[in-house]
Amino acid sequence: MPPLRRTGADREAEGPDYAGEYRLQACLGAGGMGVVHLATSASGLRLAVKVVHEQYAEDPEFRARFRQEVAAARRVSGAFTAPVVDADPDAVRPWMATLYVPGPTLADQVKRSGPLSPAELRRLTAGLAEALRDIHRAGVVHRDLKPSNVLLTDSGPKVIDFGISRPVDSELHTETGKLIGSPPFMAPEQFQRPREVGPAADVFALGSVLVHAATGHGPFDSESPYIVAYQVVHDEPDLTGVPEELAPLVARCLAKEPAERPTPAEIMAALLPPSYEATAFIPAQRRPALPVAAHTGAAPGNAARDFAAWDADTPVRAPAPARVRRRRRRGPLVVAAALALAAGGTVAALSYAGGGAPAPRHPAEAAKAFGGWQTALRTGGGGGAPACVHGAGALYCSGPGITAARLDPATGRVLWSRPGPADEIPPPPPAPLPGGPVAAASATGELRTYRRDGTPGWQWAPKGRAARAHPAGDVLVLSDGTAALRAVDAATGRELWHRALRGHQYPVPGAYDPATGLLTVTEVLADARHTRVSTVRPRTGEVVRQQRLAGALGAAPEVRDGTLVLASLNRDGYAEALVRYRLADGSAHRAALPYPVDSPSLAAHGDTVHLLTPGGRLTAVDVSGARARLLWDVETAAAHVSAPVLDPAGARLYLSASDGRLLAVDARRGTLLGQTAPRLHAGRLTSPASAVPPPVVLADRVCATAPDGSVFAVDSGDPAGW
Repeated sequence: MPPLRRTGADREAEGPDYAGEYRLQACLGAGGMGVVHLATSASGLRLAVKVVHEQYAEDPEFRARFRQEVAAARRVSGAFTAPVVDADPDAVRPWMATLYVPGPTLADQVKRSGPLSPAELRRLTAGLAEALRDIHRAGVVHRDLKPSNVLLTDSGPKVIDFGISRPVDSELHTETGKLIGSPPFMAPEQFQRPREVGPAADVFALGSVLVHAATGHGPFDSESPYIVAYQVVHDEPDLTGVPEELAPLVARCLAKEPAERPTPAEIMAALLPPSYEATAFIPAQRRPALPVAAHTGAAPGNAARDFAAWDADTPVRAPAPARVRRRRRRGPLVVAAALALAAGGTVAALSYAGGGAPAPRHPAEAAKAFGGWQTALRTGGGGGAPACVHGAGALYCSGPGITAARLDPATGRVLWSRPGPADEIPPPPPAPLPGGPVAAASATGELRTYRRDGTPGWQWAPKGRAARAHPAGDVLVLSDGTAALRAVDAATGRELWHRALRGHQYPVPGAYDPATGLLTVTEVLADARHTRVSTVRPRTGEVVRQQRLAGALGAAPEVRDGTLVLASLNRDGYAEALVRYRLADGSAHRAALPYPVDSPSLAAHGDTVHLLTPGGRLTAVDVSGARARLLWDVETAAAHVSAPVLDPAGARLYLSASDGRLLAVDARRGTLLGQTAPRLHAGRLTSPASAVPPPVVLADRVCATAPDGSVFAVDSGDPAGW
């Protein structure tokens, strides 16, 4: 049926009561180009739905810009923004739905409670710098960062409204003679060379936002937008009232020349180490999340606001994560919150299970608690964390300067170690083989095996391309990025077969299932809309089954109960559905996600799948139906994380962060059970270019690694005591 109509005299009286399938429940805010409404999804998620004004819906240029806004918002991760759930830029009235985020804007907070304190300002600086780093990495320039586009939430600041943002590779340019933005927060080049605006313009805007947060006014202040524009281009900023310790950094952000401004990463580095002492920023005098007064912008007659070609005063918000509850033992929580802010500009949105009491131990765990251990495992100067795996009762690790080492899981003692190049990015973890040997790949792709006592075994040197080893029972399958796969006997290194795999051009070996003896091989096809999934007998290379499944499916990390779970990704790398594939009969069950999830790593147990984004957003869904049902969704406050790892019972989930923290989460409730202290290398985080190694879950302990080169183990039965 057609959308219902409201009656009344206001300008939105003829607005729709629906945007797509979402019924619009209340007005959250209105701007010059559209209105933001509260809505609820079928699964119960609270959404903020932006619907454009009718008079702009017929403008082809506006539709193109709105389509670009949707694309830009989808490109950036949800750790520092409001994730896009759904959108239709081609509808009669274009609309976009994002998660609803309760919390005041920075503009409202300063207006209501006055300038921020120095500590609050420092935390805001770290959070916005991290947000800009995330946005710029996605290839997007926001171009309208201002106090009304910054939400203050329990999990840190969120940057909203990408209405005039532009991807770096976009072909859509600003019209000649039209200035787009808000003059008090625009960079000089936005007035002088609007077609050449890049990421440095957002850094200039950050400087202006920080001055506003510190003083209640901008560094360039006038009632006339034209005078403001002249001041931005020609005058020095007024930094009176900015704390002395931050004033030099803010002044660098406000440099006239883009090349003289710091990058977001440099801003974050300049804040260390004092920001490690920060705690969660929770705005004072917080108002209830609902109802929310319409945020309509400046008072009539404010020429500076009228000067903007796009009104971005329509807060788009996401659901409130649970607050961190105070514990009686402050140490781990305070340190974790501080390090989370230094690393990611946000603090944990996970709540502790219980007011300081340790979580119940697993029934199968020993009565005597495991005391834990820590071992240094670095011989080179690289800053990457070691990577470890468990096999045949031993812990095998690699790291900077170490090709392979064997550790005793009970004590952490290094039983033997073999040197390697001290690269910044450590080599891949060794691959345990049946009977105790381990295979380790060098930086050049040479494959070396070591017996259980550390003596050398067989070696294999690639010809041309470096190969990766994929253990499959008593066979190693080697891939080198070409159409051919090679299989060798794990015990002797004898080649079993070497050939192109039928139906594949660039096969990617994935999870191996010991129960069926089958190795999965996947490949996204050229149309980027389908994936070929094959099951192969690794000893013979026989293709047992081959299917063409819908979607660009990512590789599955493991097989559980004969089933592997794959994420179906769109062209922007967001998962839109999950596919469960059964190796026994080749059946595939597809469940649409409630909203797109940015490049997630997966961990599955039964009908529950956990999705962890690179930015640290952790989501649990039930995939038993055609549409995945959201169980819980939280921010971990870790900006660069490992893949998640479940314990065998599916009760606890573990992940490592780039600052060396190990986090334990209740997999059924989404609450934080505990986290270790950070372990940094020379005050530096793991390079974003390198993957954070996942932890290793054993019977009564969890082993993890950190950028300081350490391998450590903690009692899995007492995360609250870590």
